[in-house]
Amino acid sequence: MTKIKDLIKELEFIAPPSLQEGYDNSGLIVGNQEASVTGVIFCLDSTEDVIQEAIDRDCNLVIAHHPIVFSGLKRFTGSDYVQRSIIHAIKNDIAIYAIHTNLDNVLYQGVNEKICQKIGLSNLKILAPKSDILSIEICCTNSATDLTRDLNNAVSNNELSGQETNFTCIEGERQTLIKGQFPKVLKGLVSNLCNTYQSSISNGPIFANIHGKSSKIGSGIIGILEEELPVEDFLQRLKKNMELELIKHTNISTDTIKKVAVCGGAGGFLLSRAIAQGADIFITSDYKYHEYFDADNKIIIADIGHFESEQFTIRLLCDIISEKFSSFANYCTSVKTNPVNYF
Repeated sequence: MTKIKDLIKELEFIAPPSLQEGYDNSGLIVGNQEASVTGVIFCLDSTEDVIQEAIDRDCNLVIAHHPIVFSGLKRFTGSDYVQRSIIHAIKNDIAIYAIHTNLDNVLYQGVNEKICQKIGLSNLKILAPKSDILSIEICCTNSATDLTRDLNNAVSNNELSGQETNFTCIEGERQTLIKGQFPKVLKGLVSNLCNTYQSSISNGPIFANIHGKSSKIGSGIIGILEEELPVEDFLQRLKKNMELELIKHTNISTDTIKKVAVCGGAGGFLLSRAIAQGADIFITSDYKYHEYFDADNKIIIADIGHFESEQFTIRLLCDIISEKFSSFANYCTSVKTNPVNYF
């Protein structure tokens, strides 16, 4: 039987927990990772109605984008929707797992790549790469060739690896030195591999932070359209493909759209990056009134709504799990959890 921890391992291979922001609470929030999976509900928000849907569909796992709990709960009296959701899940043996800003911070199979696919962007690059590169030195008495090969294979085959990945052997008279660079997020993977060769390593691996940015880890994405479009035509495409009721936007500061920056959820902190990289439009959400002035006719800000910007993350997560596991049912929630309504 497939266990909850097997699904977690698959998701965290794509978006390791170490990539989440400091304020976040991604991971297993409720439940036992050793439990066998009977079925999965995928959602953005693990509300009471979603938990009930899991019960009705005989699913014992809810995989959400947003954590239902961000900070410590001091009481479980059912006085708010967070407490009620947690109580409902625990009473019915429903596990809740969240994969939030760590899924925002990856180039491939993440929230932002999904948006780019929906609106037809290519040549995708991280808008604000993270400085997360480590160097390593390993002194080996033997088996250096095998360890070097395994390190290169394991790291280069990981979705988060980039051009920084490279491990080489330097042969000495008495021992061999392995040197390499890799994304910091893969330190656990590298350490585990080194442990398997522990008897051959003299003094243990030496890690050091170095200057550099990972090309596959960071906030937001910038890409280009295959063909330049008039602004109105692009906004029509955006509205149709992202299934939007409306788009709030700043002044039209350009005639055509070619380069597009995106950030699912609240991405206002990336505006200066989008402008600096020459984006014609920045697609995100949760802008406040005065923040729209920051576009300053240098770029178009398109606020499409928080739920709307991330809604296709539900299908993304379902597809990831469905492609790897077939012994249980997977459902995209039928519950609309968007708290914002339009009249």
